This record gives sequence, C-alpha cells and structure tokens, in this order.
Amino acid sequence: MPASALFTPFTLRGVTFRNRVWLSPLCQYSCEKLDGVPTTWHLVHLGSFARGGAGLVMAEATAIVPEGRISAWDTGLWDDAQRDAFAPIVDFIHSQGAAAGIQLAHAGRKASTYREWSGRGSQPADAGGWETLAPSPVAFDGYVAPREMSVADIEAVVTAFGQAARRALDAGFDVLEVHGAHGYLVHQFLSPLANQRTDQYGGSLENRARLLLDSVREVRRVAGEDTPIFVRVSATDWVEPDGWTLEDTVTVSGWAREAGADLIDVSSGGLIPGVRIPTGPSYQVPFASAVREGANVPVVAVGQIREAHQAEQIIATNQADAVMVGREFMRDPHFALRAAHVLGVELDYWAPQYLRGKWPED
Repeated sequence: MPASALFTPFTLRGVTFRNRVWLSPLCQYSCEKLDGVPTTWHLVHLGSFARGGAGLVMAEATAIVPEGRISAWDTGLWDDAQRDAFAPIVDFIHSQGAAAGIQLAHAGRKASTYREWSGRGSQPADAGGWETLAPSPVAFDGYVAPREMSVADIEAVVTAFGQAARRALDAGFDVLEVHGAHGYLVHQFLSPLANQRTDQYGGSLENRARLLLDSVREVRRVAGEDTPIFVRVSATDWVEPDGWTLEDTVTVSGWAREAGADLIDVSSGGLIPGVRIPTGPSYQVPFASAVREGANVPVVAVGQIREAHQAEQIIATNQADAVMVGREFMRDPHFALRAAHVLGVELDYWAPQYLRGKWPED
C-alpha cells in the first residue's frame, strides 16, 4: 500500500483521528421548530460524512445562547433537550469510526438574520428576530446596529461557552471548537474594525483577545485534560493595515495555545462585506502554514481543497496537520474514501453495506 500522509492517524490529547481529512462545520439552518434542537436532518447530514470516511466530523456553528444564533433555524447547546438530541447523532458518528466535534459559537452583531432561502438581512423582532450584541454599537453593513455589551454581558458569554462545552461533552463529543472567525462575536472583539471599546476588552491586542482567551480557559477548565480544544480564526480581515492581520493571528494563536487550545483552525475574512479576496485552490493554506510555524501549534487548513493530491501535498509538505473540507464533502459525502482510492490507499473502514459499490476496476 502506498504511503500517504493524508491517511496517517493523528493524535491530540486523548483522541486519535483515523486520518487527516476532516469535515468543516457547515451551517444547515434546519431546526424548523426554531428551538435549536438538532433533527433527523442533522443525523443524516453528519452521519453521511462519518460513513464516507472522514476522520473528524465537525458539527455546525452551534449557539451557546439563544441570542447567539446566526438565524432562528440554528442548532444550540443552551439547554438539555439540545444535548439529548445530539447524543444519538454522536453515537452514529462513532459507530462509523469517526471522531465527533462541535463548533461552539456566538454570532454577535451578525445574529438574528434570515437563512439564505427565507429572506435577507436582519430578522426583525415581529418576525422572530431579537436584539443583537457586540463589543461596540457598530453594525455589520446592511444589518441592524447591535447593542454594546456590558462587562457583565461579556462575562456571561464566557460562562455560556463553558456550559455549552459541558453539554457537548455529555452528548459524547470528542472535540470542542471555539468559533473565533468569520466576523462573529469573538472575531468582532479581536478586530479593531468592529471593536471600539476603551475598557479592558478594547484597545490593545491583549485586551481585544481577552474574550477569546478567557473562553478557551473556561472550556479547558470544563473539558479537563483529555479533550482536544480547537480555535477557528480568520487569519486576516483582508483590510490591511487597519483590520485584523496575519501577524495578529500568529500572536494570538500562541496565546490561545498557552490558554489551553490544542489546534488552530485557520480560515479568513467575514468581518467586513465586499472586500476583495483572491480566492482559488488552497488560497488560505499559507495562512495555516504561517500560524503553524509562528505560533508553534498544530493547524488545520481550509479553503477550496477539492482534490486528493492537493490535500495530500498540504499534509506531506508540513503546511498543515489536517485539512477541513466543506463544499467537496457536500458534493460527495464519500470524499475521504474517494481520495484514498485516488492515492492508492486501501482502507479498512468501508461500510460493509456499501462494499458492492466499491470502486470498479480502473
């Protein structure tokens, strides 16, 4: 069997991932009862990627409090009914040999929006929306202006991260990710384009990173020593030199590692609409590589990773420790199995029910 870096197991703390092809968190906006409780849609959605060979199946951005949802249709982990509904989904993921992760999130000023196929922009209160919160009363373009958070509001968010982490662990999740990217609340605190505070949560880089680091510490306290903690970051706002930069990301990623994070999940953008982003295959991989080297921390790379040899090269050349795949997994939930076939790797985790459909002779 040919050697493959992509299909080499990877261990963080008490979890060993069977490979380095991981599912990126994909928002589904499919809690039709608007209660944050995952449904059979989420079971089939997430379960298909575990059956399809992913090493880690990361559940979508899941709100730690009701007002932290991107939309009213988001999943949540602020009550025990949500925890109990996630448990059988996690059990199925495990039954297929994959690890299960969940992205814990608060949308801040980008909360209370319509899902893409139900409307545009902020959802008003008379249509099921709610008041949004942010570090400063600065609106995301086209959305309703948020209320500036008090110190008590901020401290409550840190507590909520810990409470959601506890429920996630009780549901059986193996990995917890703190969402600090894509223009959501933690990213809003990090970037000077959204954070205009003059107190201990604004101004200096140390102050702007305080919410992230306090949240990581709280999740680590709850999780103990065996559970890996990831942090998703946006490496740049793509608005330099005024916005959040790669240099900032490298510095804060090192601080996050010291606070208890085990891996940095490196994406970019999301804070400011309409910026010019030079996208293309692997366009964000150099950011991951810079964080890996500069912060001395494992990283996962994302962004238009579509093909087996492309993913293999990222891992084999030590640009990242794993790749997260989104759109290609949506097009083919068996992307990991297909990538192994393309690379000539024989896997022993084909579902026996599907062996008759295994790749025909080339």
